[in-house]
Amino acid sequence: MSEKYKASEEEQEVLEKYLLQFLNLEKRYPLLPGIENEEAVAGIMGIEKDELLKLRDRFAANAKQAAVEVLEDPEVAEWIEDLPFEEGDTIVALGDSITDDLQSWFYIFQHVLEIGLDQPDFTFINSGVSYDTSTDALKRLNRDVLDHQPDWVIVALGTFDAQRLHVAPDRPLVSLADYWENLNTIESAVSEITDNPLIWMSPPPVISEMLQQIRLFNFDLFEEDLNRIREILSGKKGYIVDPLGERMHEEEEEGEREAGDESDLPAAWNYLSDGLHPSLSGHVNTVKELIRFLVLAKDPEEGSSFETPDDYEGGVA
Repeated sequence: MSEKYKASEEEQEVLEKYLLQFLNLEKRYPLLPGIENEEAVAGIMGIEKDELLKLRDRFAANAKQAAVEVLEDPEVAEWIEDLPFEEGDTIVALGDSITDDLQSWFYIFQHVLEIGLDQPDFTFINSGVSYDTSTDALKRLNRDVLDHQPDWVIVALGTFDAQRLHVAPDRPLVSLADYWENLNTIESAVSEITDNPLIWMSPPPVISEMLQQIRLFNFDLFEEDLNRIREILSGKKGYIVDPLGERMHEEEEEGEREAGDESDLPAAWNYLSDGLHPSLSGHVNTVKELIRFLVLAKDPEEGSSFETPDDYEGGVA
């Protein structure tokens, strides 16, 4: 590679420590000629092909090792035997960068099932694309979800709907009404493909103070906006994973946490330096909650009640 196009030491450090695990260009630009050429993709990032593959392998190894550690929890090892999946099922995750992450909860979940079950026979498809809103995901629903004829779909969207851009801080990027409509459309389209209930995953909390220190981003995220997203999700039919968004909190003994104290906040070690994307421990928390909710949910078909958003002007889907 020409020195002219090679990443500087500082750029390569940022790439290795943060950016690369979310820069899955093959998924964002699947129709671009040459996008399957790993050498070309590495060149865009300013690194050699061998460096790209080495870094990606590192994240993949992290996810697999995390799965091994998850299975050391005897409850998890027991729960996975009771998951509602059947032999030959295709499981698709539709999400944003929290799902697209090369060491994300979805890859850990995949390894947990492949390692922990005697004869796993599932197809896993990660259809997360970094920084997608529900509107972005809806536009690619046919290609990235429906065309795979999935048996199960996990929808993990909402974090980036709630972003407040620095140029327009007075409102979330995607209104609650549009978010609601987007989820209804996704739900309706998926129901034409499979009779299995959707699995809805709530956005995890964000540590806004950490996010605001990252110059890379031109937006803020606040818990009050994410709570409104979670309220909408809590009204959906299907499996609602972590409806209150508590999975990133420090684990406390029952009754030990008091409202308003520091333990009522998400733990920083469950995040990368941006306070937005989960660390490996944060992704592990998500995997455990996903498995727990899938096994212990009483009746995923009932859902729960939710009032129409104040800014919604359409008809009820």
